[in-house]
Amino acid sequence: MTPIREEFLLRLEAIHQQVDGLADSLAETLAERLVCRRGCSSCCIDDLTVFEVEAELIKSRCGDLLSGGQPADRGGCAFLDDQGACRIYRWRPYVCRTQGLPLRWFDDEGQAVEMRDICPLNDEAITALGENLSDLDSEKFWTIGPWEGKLATLQAEASGRFEPTRIPLRSLFLNSR
Repeated sequence: MTPIREEFLLRLEAIHQQVDGLADSLAETLAERLVCRRGCSSCCIDDLTVFEVEAELIKSRCGDLLSGGQPADRGGCAFLDDQGACRIYRWRPYVCRTQGLPLRWFDDEGQAVEMRDICPLNDEAITALGENLSDLDSEKFWTIGPWEGKLATLQAEASGRFEPTRIPLRSLFLNSR
């Protein structure tokens, strides 16, 4: 992995701030339907991969943890602590910033076949309110695609490669188990 210049990391941080603002607003709208809280790590699974630029941000901002710390046991995300909280929360990648929210996207052929998904724990909360995921208005979903495209563009600009490299989070630890 080639080191990525600081200017690209700062641009990534700006993207993350925008995502946080929108995701936080959506989470507020859905507050009674979401059970996600600090320590809820059901979605924090092992083998998550991130764009190279996001891996570089974590490496540059969390170097002490990566060089001297140990990854969490396999199965959960390498960055979870003993209480299931994220040790890199401020620097967490995009995929972690939208976890738990209702997600919508379109099929791989670009057809207008909408697909929807949500954390099973949050799906139970929605069902308990007498609603179904399929009945929620589309503005109550995080749409998969636009922000991933921004990340892919940033990655291409930062690396000069147009096929984004994905990096396993666990591999960032020097003492990976």
